[in-house]
Amino acid sequence: MSTAVNKLEVGRTALLFFDMLNVYYHGAPVEKKERMRPVVDSAAHLLEVARAASLHVAYAHANHRPDGMIRSMVVTDTDMQLRPWPDGLCNPGVHAATEGSWEAQIIAELKPEPQDTIIPKYRWSAFHQTALDLALRARGVDTLILSGGAVEVGIASTAYAARDLDYNLIIARDACSDSASEPFRVFMERIFPKMARVRATDEIIAMIRAR
Repeated sequence: MSTAVNKLEVGRTALLFFDMLNVYYHGAPVEKKERMRPVVDSAAHLLEVARAASLHVAYAHANHRPDGMIRSMVVTDTDMQLRPWPDGLCNPGVHAATEGSWEAQIIAELKPEPQDTIIPKYRWSAFHQTALDLALRARGVDTLILSGGAVEVGIASTAYAARDLDYNLIIARDACSDSASEPFRVFMERIFPKMARVRATDEIIAMIRAR
């Protein structure tokens, strides 16, 4: 079976935002927030067009317990900034995006509406032990437009899971963070094209409007 790679079926497509949260944007250092601003602007533009075309919109967001229970505690060489653990003792600590906190709220620029699907999650993948797959299949969705961050963490993990569940994927390249990093380039140029369609926001909007 062959399929036109630059077309999509709007009625079977959903837009999924991954961890577009206060802690990673409004609560970030000034330099990081400035780097993220174009990503948020692209995501907001994509959201506006998606809503106008009646695409279903979903949000996956970290929702960790304040006591740190049920957080992943796997042993790693480094922390998330690739810094070796002091004295060789792995201690991930309590995640900043805790349940009910300001940090865990979706940013106002991408404010959810009542008809949207909100998916609390506890691991990198938006699909891991959540209701996301059920919510999408109940609406007949077989194609996901994916936006958010970070690319080598949640976006990659969610993309791998979506592929294994046979979803068609469209990665919104300029609506994902962090474009200045080496992992971003590797995933966007070497990995995601094997499992998805990688497109700029304007290209995705053109696909939506060409329905």
